[in-house]
Amino acid sequence: MKNILIIGGGAMGSAFTIPCIDNKNKVTITEPYSKKFVRDLSSKNKFHTALKLKLPKELKYKKFSKELLRENFDLIVIALSLSGIDFIGKELKDLKIKTPILVLTKGLKYVRKFNKIFTISDQLRKIYNLRNIFVLKGPCLAKELARKNQTSVIIANKSISSAKAIGNFISTKYYFIEYSKDVIGIEVSSAIKNIYSMIIGAGQSLNSSSNLFQKSLSEMRYLIKYFKGKEETASGLAGVGDLYVSAAGGRNSKMGSYLGKGYTFKLAKKKFMFNETVEGEQLAREIAPFVLKKIDKKKIPLMLALLRAILKDKKLKIN
Repeated sequence: MKNILIIGGGAMGSAFTIPCIDNKNKVTITEPYSKKFVRDLSSKNKFHTALKLKLPKELKYKKFSKELLRENFDLIVIALSLSGIDFIGKELKDLKIKTPILVLTKGLKYVRKFNKIFTISDQLRKIYNLRNIFVLKGPCLAKELARKNQTSVIIANKSISSAKAIGNFISTKYYFIEYSKDVIGIEVSSAIKNIYSMIIGAGQSLNSSSNLFQKSLSEMRYLIKYFKGKEETASGLAGVGDLYVSAAGGRNSKMGSYLGKGYTFKLAKKKFMFNETVEGEQLAREIAPFVLKKIDKKKIPLMLALLRAILKDKKLKIN
């Protein structure tokens, strides 16, 4: 039995508690921001409004604090949104945490100081001096995991043996884990698939969407290689696997369908998705300053078309 702390009470963080508990671990969850999820997690029946189910009775909720982070955990899991990475990075840095850290959050960050795109593990290591970081990515819908549907993910770390040690105490008969040393490739592909699932969603027929899927995968391979990851990672769970799930359904592909019908991003957001977060849009705005200046535009025509559509609020034009 391991003692696990999960930081982030949203859908994914809460769903992740289920395989951890099923593997006989002691699991504590905390939520720094959302009053709604704090109410869900601290309630007697632990009914999660996003997942629409009761979480395991064995799950323990504690209020977020520095004192909580100082407790003796075997694993700290970060399941915050991308905007929460700086917050938790500062908190952990101040405490000089040495506990293994498993990052579920997907995304990239443009750091203007270095004029460079950072992965989340880069951010935590280079800006907040944290070590012993593992990343978990792949095609995992929180609601399906919470219902114990068969799910496959991948843990990346330079040490496969260390990654397997983490995997051994969170995997179950329905939660399967693969392993990779290609941390950069895994993180880049799992982030940019949000942009490409929006592009695929813009296809107005299966024929056009399948064509966009193939072209998207080609651009993903190029970008993974550009950022010094392994090109073949695009063909794995964090690449084509995650891209398939996101393109088949979800907020990014939903927004893409409206863009494909001729709506501008702002109009579609206001008219159809006012209260929904579109991760691909957030990532597009984050990385655009770097992509537009540094990357060969001839290699990424689909991404370029989407960046222009979002940044300039123009109709999406895909050749």
